[in-house]
Amino acid sequence: MTGERVRIAAGGRELYAAERSALRALWSETTHALQRLRDDPACADEEHASRLDASDPGLHAIVPFDPSQDVAAPLHGRGARPRVAILREQGVNGQVEMAAAFDRAGFEAVDVHMSDLLASRVALDGFAGMVACGGFSFGDVLGAGEGWAKSVLYNARARAAFAAFFARADTFTLGVCNGCQMLSSLHELIPGAEHWPRFVQNRSERFEARVALVQVQESPSLLLRGMAGARLPIAVAHGEGRAEPRTDAELEALERTGLVSARYVDHHGAVAERYPRNPSGTPRGIMAITTRDGRVTLMMPHPERSFRSVQLSWHPDGWGEDSPWMRMFRNARVLAG
Repeated sequence: MTGERVRIAAGGRELYAAERSALRALWSETTHALQRLRDDPACADEEHASRLDASDPGLHAIVPFDPSQDVAAPLHGRGARPRVAILREQGVNGQVEMAAAFDRAGFEAVDVHMSDLLASRVALDGFAGMVACGGFSFGDVLGAGEGWAKSVLYNARARAAFAAFFARADTFTLGVCNGCQMLSSLHELIPGAEHWPRFVQNRSERFEARVALVQVQESPSLLLRGMAGARLPIAVAHGEGRAEPRTDAELEALERTGLVSARYVDHHGAVAERYPRNPSGTPRGIMAITTRDGRVTLMMPHPERSFRSVQLSWHPDGWGEDSPWMRMFRNARVLAG
């Protein structure tokens, strides 16, 4: 094979030659036809076209900081391990990886089920941070995260507890996947979240499990502090990850106030609008948002499934034990003091 041309020769005579893209088109023809019947046809066409793009440079990474640097290192000698609530609901399965990431950053990770809060067995006022985890809450169907949010909004005790937590100036909150969808539905309780979108079914009409390329934006997000400009692979696993602003004016307000914290990008670094580089079909590649004060950050992909280099199906040679996503969790430890 020379460049993009595949050649078969014997005895100095060329027996067959074809462009790689033409052979890939033939190989993928049946898959493409089945995908058009099963999924959103336009998404199927866009993915098929991406497979045939000979100019695609593939996954890559840009890391404008040292991933091995532990920005929280000066705090570890004090012996204190701030408590972070690893919040889950029925069906959530991402809590173990999330706890592991925060434990590595120097936290005491505490397993908190929604039933613990609703029954007053656990109170949020004892925590420096709260994380709403992802992974198939309520079977990951019919707005599962929104259903989770309603167990807070329609329970007076839980509503008051969450509102008090968000009102404190010494806390941080992270929402991932179903937790992102859940917290976006609590926007009325969260200061500085008035322009947040809701998250609805992927444009592909399918659960998306893949590695995506994303770029961290300049934003107030305290968890993403010092990471702007980073272009990184991350694990994606969601069925309802498409941001849906309530109005076009709300989308413009979200952009104008700088609350978009990260976007899906294609392999050339441009904001991804087409599938599968934008796996959910979210407008303008939006994959993470924050509040005006940066204390609450939501994202649909899974940093807790990407904080160790070995977790990623692809990463550049030379990455050590910690991937660049570990910086998020260490930033949280700095916030907790």
